[in-house]
Amino acid sequence: MTAADVRGADPGDGRISTPGARRARAWSPSEPVLPPLAPDRGPASPDWSAVVEHFREGLIVCDADGVVRHLSPVAERLVPEVAPGEVLAAAGVPALGGDDPGEFTHHGRRLRLRRVPLSAGRRCWYVEDVTESVSRADALLAERARSAFLAVVGEKLGNPLHPDRAAAAVVRLAVPTVADVAVLVLAPRSGRARWWRAVRADDGDNSSSARLTPRRDLEPSPAVDSGVLAAAALPSAIEEGLGGAEPHALDWLVEQAVEAGWLPGLEEAGATARVVPLPGRETPVGVLLVARRASRWYDEADLDLVRAFAARAGAALTTALLYRDQAEVADTLQASLLPVEPAAAQGVQWGTAYRPAQAGLRIGGDFYGSHRLVDGGSVFFLGDVSGKGVEAAVFTGQLRQCLHALHRVESQPGRLLKLLNDALLETTQAHGQGRFATMVLGVVRPHRDGGLTLTMAGGGHLPPLVLRASGEVEVVPLSGMLIGVVPDPRIGEVTVHLVPGETCLLYSDGVTEARDGRRGDEQFGAERLLHAVTGCHRMPAPALAERVEQVTCDWLGHSDHDDIAVLALRATSPGRPGRHLHAVPEPVGTDRTRETDA
Repeated sequence: MTAADVRGADPGDGRISTPGARRARAWSPSEPVLPPLAPDRGPASPDWSAVVEHFREGLIVCDADGVVRHLSPVAERLVPEVAPGEVLAAAGVPALGGDDPGEFTHHGRRLRLRRVPLSAGRRCWYVEDVTESVSRADALLAERARSAFLAVVGEKLGNPLHPDRAAAAVVRLAVPTVADVAVLVLAPRSGRARWWRAVRADDGDNSSSARLTPRRDLEPSPAVDSGVLAAAALPSAIEEGLGGAEPHALDWLVEQAVEAGWLPGLEEAGATARVVPLPGRETPVGVLLVARRASRWYDEADLDLVRAFAARAGAALTTALLYRDQAEVADTLQASLLPVEPAAAQGVQWGTAYRPAQAGLRIGGDFYGSHRLVDGGSVFFLGDVSGKGVEAAVFTGQLRQCLHALHRVESQPGRLLKLLNDALLETTQAHGQGRFATMVLGVVRPHRDGGLTLTMAGGGHLPPLVLRASGEVEVVPLSGMLIGVVPDPRIGEVTVHLVPGETCLLYSDGVTEARDGRRGDEQFGAERLLHAVTGCHRMPAPALAERVEQVTCDWLGHSDHDDIAVLALRATSPGRPGRHLHAVPEPVGTDRTRETDA
């Protein structure tokens, strides 16, 4: 029961009046607090003194002169300076004389005061010990703040997949919530360790509420700098942390960090620091050094928060480093699977264009390239394998490796293509994969007059185009069967002569089968390709290849498409490979192409 539970109480009389009850007589300071009632005055008023003494609140009653007339045991325990019969103001408790006392700290306890005016100028003070309730409320608010901070950390650290950005985000988030200065040191790599540091701006606010409140987006972010340090020069505390141990916050830890130049503004005595390992897959991915000024010590709750923060930071950095390693491996493998630009050859100008179906992979199932021959000529090729994406790219890599080896033992296009067919059959049968490819493979040999002779073999691929110097566009009659399907395929072979300024164009079905139009299912087709290259006979080979890719992509719009590959080779004048002259067309009726079966 509290004082508020009893209505109509006048502690100055020592009795509690009930509704309708009357006072027996006026109370005098010389009389006891609870005077006895005369037997002839009717029923006695209830004696509430025993109940009042057990209130949770202490009770102090003063007369009109401010003299203490009643002091309950609870009030005597909470404010021992107050004594009955003495002036309350002389007790030396400033809060008891204020107009709005509220809460105050006294003898290490949190007290709450309420003042109630009584009759005849008297006053009553209720004193309540709220230390435990305030502590529980503060602990709840602190835990909510810590949870909010860790939630922000989880959100911010879930985005960066680059190790540098993730490390910078870690130290930026640590300041000022868990540190005035935060230093992140990653595990050494190749004998060198990278570090990042964030320093808190000196705003003078060191309150606990400011420390635990997550930084708002409108607040300026702490400056972050970074550097590299030799692994042998790392402080011993950092080495212990990288080994998985958590060094104690000793003075030598601060001294080592100061000597390393990591704690600007914390050189004064009394600064405290901690080193916490950042968990990794097997060993710590790094360590986090947190330091505070002398007025902000790390208690056990702070250390728990730092460790929870370090666990999230370690997970984010481990993910970022794993992503970096995988990206490096993927980039290396992609670079080995990308089409290789043709090798420079005398009298030949090459032009290429390549656009994979999956732009994010940068690799696909179309391929082209060339290899030099010892007699001065070059083997060139353009093909398309079945499938898309990574599997198709791996198959193209196998084809290119086979061609790189086989062209050294066979330079006749038809026989070379059959050898490639046998090699692919053996490879696909050994791995149980039904892969096949289409291809145009040729050998180009220069003439002294600047012309070129192209001998091409066809393996089920689209026929090449020849842009004559007269502006005419010829379709080369080249046919053949797929590569990698049957043991002895029919391979078509054709020889084409180019004079300086004429170009041979090879392309994949990603060009002709590009779909768009009104319904989105109309193919670009061979006719549109012929129309697109008509009048382009003066173009250099790179510009022609780029034009074919551009008109195909314009037709596609934003539609899905197959891999697109273009290879153009142009005959140049002898001794002037960079110039593109126009040859005089030969008389009408001259047969410049012939087809045979290999």
